[in-house]
Amino acid sequence: MVTPRPSAGRQRPSFNTAISPPGVSLCRALSKLGLCSRKQAEVLVAEGRVRVAGKVVRNGSMRVDPGRDRIEVDGSRVVAERKVYLMINKPRGLVTTRDDPQDRGTVYDCLAGLDLPFVSPVGRLDKASEGLLLMTNDTRFAQRLLDPASHVAKIYHVQIGALPDEALLARLRAGVTADGELLTARSIEILRSGTSTTWLEITLDEGRNRHIRRLLGAHDVEVLRLVRVAIGPLRLGDLAKGKARHLSADELVQFAA
Repeated sequence: MVTPRPSAGRQRPSFNTAISPPGVSLCRALSKLGLCSRKQAEVLVAEGRVRVAGKVVRNGSMRVDPGRDRIEVDGSRVVAERKVYLMINKPRGLVTTRDDPQDRGTVYDCLAGLDLPFVSPVGRLDKASEGLLLMTNDTRFAQRLLDPASHVAKIYHVQIGALPDEALLARLRAGVTADGELLTARSIEILRSGTSTTWLEITLDEGRNRHIRRLLGAHDVEVLRLVRVAIGPLRLGDLAKGKARHLSADELVQFAA
């Protein structure tokens, strides 16, 4: 994997209302080929380290065909990496990003020591949340899971600092409008209760920013822990916290069904 050198500036994006020609942008091509993220690709292009058909290109929006055009970075041809599909058990305290300006731990710490091409998270879990996170270099797979129209169910176990009665559960199930967004859940059920806390199982089929925390917060319900335990047919199971594993062929078939 190529590590971009620091750059003093970044090419400003151009906006064109004309119909785009065939292919994809050069930065997207580098991402689709599994070399790096689109943000990193912008840096590589701006630094003049990318050639297409032997010529240096500094326009990251240039349209290319990743399957036909010869694209080189630092003199080496970029070829498609093998497709990788991972699940990790994200610990609380890690951010879901590649690089963090505050130098906090990231989910990539869970991949340390593994021989992998560049992979990206499929969606996010905020810093305080835990559990199942998928990572891949297959952009079509990721887009299919993230597409709101797919309605892939995501199941969370949420510990709250309250003992909800049926009235509160009914209000939570009815959903709320927060900051102009309607926040609803497919289902909300009680898993177990203690003397002052309760574990809920909440199923979503959409993923808005901090969806569950905002839904509960609108009713002054404190979230103590939030753990994602399933995405579609895929369960976190007994994967140790902070560890990663490859998805099996059977698991991938279930997602494709």
